[in-house]
Amino acid sequence: MQASPATAPGTQRHPSPPLGVLAIVFTVLFCAGLYPVTYFGGRPSFPLPWAPAQTVAAFFQERSAAALWCAFLHFGSAVPLGLFTAAIVSRLEFFGVRAAGAKIALFGGFATAILMLASSAVLWTTVFPGVAQDAALTVALHFLDFALGGPGYSVPFGLLMAGVSVPVLFRRLTPQWIPILGLVLAVCGELSWLSIELRPALILIPITRFLGFVWMIAVGFALPTAIETRTNGATL
Repeated sequence: MQASPATAPGTQRHPSPPLGVLAIVFTVLFCAGLYPVTYFGGRPSFPLPWAPAQTVAAFFQERSAAALWCAFLHFGSAVPLGLFTAAIVSRLEFFGVRAAGAKIALFGGFATAILMLASSAVLWTTVFPGVAQDAALTVALHFLDFALGGPGYSVPFGLLMAGVSVPVLFRRLTPQWIPILGLVLAVCGELSWLSIELRPALILIPITRFLGFVWMIAVGFALPTAIETRTNGATL
């Protein structure tokens, strides 16, 4: 009787929600929340932070239902974003990523989701009966909502993209354009912090946000779900 080593290939699958589906659900809910408060959903549309106080108060007085729908859908969209973050970090660790990037991504994604919840809560508060009749209070809440949902979204979201994209790039887990796009958008997200002082930097927020949807969906579907394993055996 002679024993000889043998190997048999197998597949180990990562148990997690489908990343691509979570990314799509997040994108659909977020964009659906924008529709009621844009030009296409009716007039007046959602005012910019530096709009006159009368314009801001008039919007929340006349379009309170639209703003409430926006708050409702954006609050809900934070849930699939948080699930996406947890699942993709777990997926990276499944592929053996032990670098700090995975933890940075976890912090960035959870921070984005939490700040989205806070921003939606502030928006809901603004449309609460009686609040919009106080112009000064409405403007203050409007600025707070923008801070939480503007740079408060894009800066930590940039950390999520950077934390995922670096290990994905070096390990070649997806087509290279996906992590490269993520790193470019991560830079835009971090630089959007300047919008607090420099108004022209505000353009970086929608760039990070909307192209970030593309990155999330792409990496969600492209990132492998399983690895091949080999088990030792013996032949007699």
